[in-house]
Amino acid sequence: MNRNDQQAYDRGTSLFSPDGRIYQVEYAREAVKRGAPSLGVRTAEGVVLAAQRRTSSSLMEGDSIEKLHKLDDFLGAASAGHVADARRLIDGARTAAQRNRLRYGEPVGVETLTKTLSDEIQETTQIGGTRPFGAALLVAGMEGTDSAPRLFQTDPSGAPQEWRAVAIGSGRDDIQEFLEAEWAEELTLDEGVELAVRALLETDDELDAASVSVATITADGYRPVPESDLEPLIEEHAPADDDADDGE
Repeated sequence: MNRNDQQAYDRGTSLFSPDGRIYQVEYAREAVKRGAPSLGVRTAEGVVLAAQRRTSSSLMEGDSIEKLHKLDDFLGAASAGHVADARRLIDGARTAAQRNRLRYGEPVGVETLTKTLSDEIQETTQIGGTRPFGAALLVAGMEGTDSAPRLFQTDPSGAPQEWRAVAIGSGRDDIQEFLEAEWAEELTLDEGVELAVRALLETDDELDAASVSVATITADGYRPVPESDLEPLIEEHAPADDDADDGE
């Protein structure tokens, strides 16, 4: 394959390469990997969403960086990747949730909402003049008459997946390995919050409460976890400073 052919597949948003790849989708996944990490943990009582907020300057207000989003009373999402792309998907999710309430008089299901978003994401991979969304979402909530907790991930390709615990963004592999080792079916909600904080510490041992967002979704609804509850968890599980010189 000559260079011109390679460039054609590289620039085309809806062209398969001879080896069956869509390069623009893969580039979008790389954009997600460069974003600050977000994760979700499903527990017996509900779902925990957590995310790290990165500021580019000490003068930036950390609260202006939105990584966790309330979609409906019993639905929430966490994002990673291009902020503007994530906001576009979040707005679409909120609109779909409200439309379902107006049309059917009931909240939209977690799986239904995730697949609706995934359909929109997938369309950008086969229509000329568009590019794939450079963002991924974790969509979580309570579903069904028994209020069962559910957790889904969207991908720039448009493929939805359901998880017990999952991470997106930078450091995803390390966080996922930690979650696979530590997650258990019988986790309580408080233990899920603790696990989420410990997982974020796997990639940043200088994490503080001001740079972390945590929310829970239970039968009582979507609830942000206050910084005052996160501070003791971070202090308890942050790595000890072993660099101090014992001779001083």
